Amino acid sequence: MTDMEQTYAVILAGGRGERFWPLSTSKRPKQLVSLVGDETLLAQAVNRLDGLIPPERVFVITNADLVEASREAAPALPPENVIGEPIGRDTAAAVALAAALVGAKSEAASFCILTADHIMGDLEVYRASLRESLRLAQNQDVLITIGITPTEPSSGYGYIETGDPAEVCEGIRFFHAKRFVEKPDRETAAGYLKSGKYYWNSGMFVWSVRSLYTALQSHRPPLADLIDDLKPVIGTPQFADRLAEAYAGLEKISIDYAVMEKANNILMVQGTFAWDDVGAWPALENHFERNVDGNVVIGDCQSVDAAGNIVFSKDRLTALIGVTDLVVVQTDGVTLICPRDRAQDVKRMVEKLRQTGRHDQWV
Repeated sequence: MTDMEQTYAVILAGGRGERFWPLSTSKRPKQLVSLVGDETLLAQAVNRLDGLIPPERVFVITNADLVEASREAAPALPPENVIGEPIGRDTAAAVALAAALVGAKSEAASFCILTADHIMGDLEVYRASLRESLRLAQNQDVLITIGITPTEPSSGYGYIETGDPAEVCEGIRFFHAKRFVEKPDRETAAGYLKSGKYYWNSGMFVWSVRSLYTALQSHRPPLADLIDDLKPVIGTPQFADRLAEAYAGLEKISIDYAVMEKANNILMVQGTFAWDDVGAWPALENHFERNVDGNVVIGDCQSVDAAGNIVFSKDRLTALIGVTDLVVVQTDGVTLICPRDRAQDVKRMVEKLRQTGRHDQWV
């Protein structure tokens, strides 16, 4: 086998996307809707791997109640490659499950952990970054994280501080990672941007099965035990029960806290491709041009003396008069209206609907 025949991808697709309510709901979360383009975000995540990793070597890990919807959203994948977690245990458990799935196929494999709800540009650069990372991970005992070259002093992302250069592979640059930093205030982020040593933490990773397993043994032994427990039953009728039993006893922790902030063999690949985690409704203005009235419109909207608004109204006409800087969403019998600078508070509305017993109906 060539080295690229020992490469896999695992796409994490378990998020709820609550900041995109009411379009995104628990039954149809953000990754399963079409925000930008005609395909769902999950289908786009799968299709971005064309020419790099074939569908039979791509897995999706989602919530157990979203397995069927995820299979429908990503029809290129074999149905058995879409796996449902019985309960959410954050990204560390999902990564260990991914290692078990890939390790059951090949102990010599390297694989990437990707996300289902990001939007990418410059796809040739994206694929080249993954390809060289996968090759490097096969040949060295390293854990690779993808850092995105920042374009603004954002306080909405975590950061990775880089040290000395490590490798340059086919034009793709790797650095030693010094530390991971939580979301800073804007002034601190401006300093990070000016230094040129900090990158946005994308939440995407590349490693070999062996290197990840060794890291889990050192820093989170229960997750290494999870891999050992699951591998023998993958593909058998016992898998679902074994998975549910194992997950019940796991702590809820991210892979950043569990491993990446503790390991000393971390490299960061410099991601120079366009990247957006589309965290809330205002992010859509990065992907759609404003119309002649100065509004971003997805769907049908007419306006009079209204500008700076973001409107999602695919199924009906929305009319605006004399308003500015609003988010207006019409979908599935629900209307959302809020100032653009309060769009992060959509999660508070979702929580209020839960508290008032309207969760099943509208969320």
